[in-house]
Amino acid sequence: MSTATLNPTGATRDEKDSMGVRQVPAEAYYGVQALRGCENFPISGVTASMAYPEAIRAYGWIKKATAQTNGQLGLIPQDMADAIAMAAQEMIDGKFNDQFIVDVYQGGTGTSHHMNVNEILANRATELMGGQKGDYTVNPNDHVNYGQSTNDVTPTMMRLTFLSMHGPLVLSLKQFQASLAKKANEFKDVLIAGRTHMQDAVPLTMGQQFGAYAHAMQDAIDNVEHAAKRLHQIGLGASALGTGLNTHPQYRPVVTEKLTVISGLPLVMHPDYFQATSSFGHFSDYSAALRSVAIELEKTAHDLKLYSMGPKTGLGELLLPSKQPGSSIMPGKINPIYPELMDQMSYIVQGNDLTIALCAQNGQLQLNVMMPTILLKMVESQRILTNSFKLFAAECIDGLKVDEAVAMHRIETSCVLLTALNPHIGYAAAADIAKKVLSEGKPVSDVALAMNLTDKLTGQTIDAKRLAEILAVEKMTSPN
Repeated sequence: MSTATLNPTGATRDEKDSMGVRQVPAEAYYGVQALRGCENFPISGVTASMAYPEAIRAYGWIKKATAQTNGQLGLIPQDMADAIAMAAQEMIDGKFNDQFIVDVYQGGTGTSHHMNVNEILANRATELMGGQKGDYTVNPNDHVNYGQSTNDVTPTMMRLTFLSMHGPLVLSLKQFQASLAKKANEFKDVLIAGRTHMQDAVPLTMGQQFGAYAHAMQDAIDNVEHAAKRLHQIGLGASALGTGLNTHPQYRPVVTEKLTVISGLPLVMHPDYFQATSSFGHFSDYSAALRSVAIELEKTAHDLKLYSMGPKTGLGELLLPSKQPGSSIMPGKINPIYPELMDQMSYIVQGNDLTIALCAQNGQLQLNVMMPTILLKMVESQRILTNSFKLFAAECIDGLKVDEAVAMHRIETSCVLLTALNPHIGYAAAADIAKKVLSEGKPVSDVALAMNLTDKLTGQTIDAKRLAEILAVEKMTSPN
């Protein structure tokens, strides 16, 4: 982000850090360390407010809780703690989103982002206490960040961010699963040809196929719910490595309790604060669960494209809702736009999972420095899955129809019914029928009746009534 857009007057103020003096836009709430981060990482041009405003809110939750805790424990003056907490609430409300100037891709564990937060809150708290931006009556390091480190604040922020996005994600997944289950019931008596190896197999109902999609999605939802449980374990109070250096003995339980109230999330103290800073297995587990959801999304989308392809020269058994013209040159062509979109979203999530796994496994010794990328990729996966499943359910699944005439024609002019005849006429006789069906293009029922076959189970000729009984939907699609 160009800092010029935040400095319309051109006025500046001098700020000093351990590396020297720099000029910061006079009206900016960010400070010299955020400015250095902005200059050091000109990578994507994407900032926190663009990529993950949820993370900014989570930072606000943390800083409000830590300020209240430090004030209550007498670690910073109470009036200062109150000012920081007020500024943090404004950050929660989105007031300072435009003050986040550091690129989402950055080195240093996300320290630049964290200091961007601390400087904003220090300057705003200083204003609330009667000072001016840059005076730092409230210091970003000594007061806003008292008893904290990027190493415990950022992983906690990530957990809060993911948890705040988890609820809407699960609602979207359940909406999609419910749409599939509804179609399973709607299509329960619609017979279709099964295919294995992309070749004709035995019959099933379209309802049974959609029931399989619905149950697979429920399993994927269960995986996501299970993986989210450990995200509730926060390591705030670990300080730099897990030792809790420079924190009060009561800091961990107090700050956890306050953060639970502020965020509305059921948080608990991490059982091992050293693990909380050095291992990101919980994040990779959650990402892997998102990948499993994406895989089920892709499987369903693939199948819908196959069932609807043609429609006249392909299977054409499913009718997808028509949403827009599919070609700039071919009149009347309608494309499966939503299944195509879902495939792409699935690939992104699967790619993000690989990135997150690589980042999680490359945390050396006591710290994982890959937090910015894990945050960015996980939030993207959560967001696009939430939106994708909601859209796919409402705009595609809910409007699906079956062309029953086409589906029955496919069955009658193929050999998929013959397996049901095997117990009654034997494999060899069924194979003879198959040859005639394929060579003459006649329905199985016509060929079978013309051959005057005897039912091996009853010893009687198979007439039209008996053939209808053998080929009844419930007998071909369930154990009998």
